[in-house]
Formats: sequence, structure tokens, C-alpha cells
Amino acid sequence: MNEPLRQLEVRVGSATDALTPVSRATRSFAATPVQWLSLAAIALAAVVGDQVTKHVVVSNLQLGEGLHVVGPFWIRHVRNSGIAFGLFSNATPAVIAVTGIAGARHPVLPVALGLVIGGSVSNLADRVRLGYVTDFLDLRYWPAFNLADSFIVIGVGILLVALLLAEREPQSSKR
Repeated sequence: MNEPLRQLEVRVGSATDALTPVSRATRSFAATPVQWLSLAAIALAAVVGDQVTKHVVVSNLQLGEGLHVVGPFWIRHVRNSGIAFGLFSNATPAVIAVTGIAGARHPVLPVALGLVIGGSVSNLADRVRLGYVTDFLDLRYWPAFNLADSFIVIGVGILLVALLLAEREPQSSKR
């Protein structure tokens, strides 16, 4: 009965087993209303920017005519019935859906979604109105494309990078 009392050592911020955190800081991945509003602004800016540049090209260059800018870069008036220089062909709705679902998880993803939606809407407007899109950015070694195509690819790139770099929940080690 005269045994000394056992001292239980507990670190601050730890459970009684000294391994499991009592609490941990979490960061919300949810986008704010302002970020979602920025999605709409980015999509609108993408549509306007793409439509204005296409109008300038169509107004100033005949179909097939080009203007050398620098190195392999040309502004060339061409028509394209495909999507994003053949990339994402017939997959734009799936890309938008995946981006939209992921967009609820990270604040940067509304930017990606805005670019994808803006580029897609702008090219869709041309297809509905004209039956084709006007492409004019020509690198000579790559099919000609337009700003909308660039927005779609950049948006998907942001999505992929964000998903790859997303913080993951720490895994608890079981001992």
C-alpha cells in the first residue's frame, strides 16, 4: 500500500495515449460566395475576350490569310468544327462536370471552372451561330486555336494541378 503514485505524462494537445491529437487545425476547401462570383466574372470575361478577338480576326483577315507575329507564331484566320484543337473532343460536358464537382472543394477551382465554362460557351455560341469556330493563333507545329481553346486548356490544367496538390487529411498511424 505504500507504493508511490504513478505519474501519467500527457503532452499538451495530445490524448492520454500521447499519440493521438486532441484536435487539429483544419482548413476549409469550400469556395466562398465571392469566389463563385469571380467564376461568373471570369467566364464572362473569357466569352467577351474570345468573341472580340475572333471578331477582329474575321474583320481584318480573309479566310486562310495570316499575319506573322514572331518566330513560329502567326495570326491566321481558319475555321474549326472540332473542340480545343482536337483535345477534349466530345468531352467538354464531362470536363465541366468534373471541374464543377471538384470546384466545391477548393477556392482556386472556381477560376478553373470559369475558364472552362467561358471558353466552352464562347465556342458553343460560334458553333450554334455559324456552324464552326474561328481559330487564329497558329504556332505552325500545332493546330490553330483561339482564346476559348486556351481558356479551356488552362482551366483544365488548373484543375489537374489543384487536384494533385490538394492537401490530404493526415492519416493516423495505428500502433
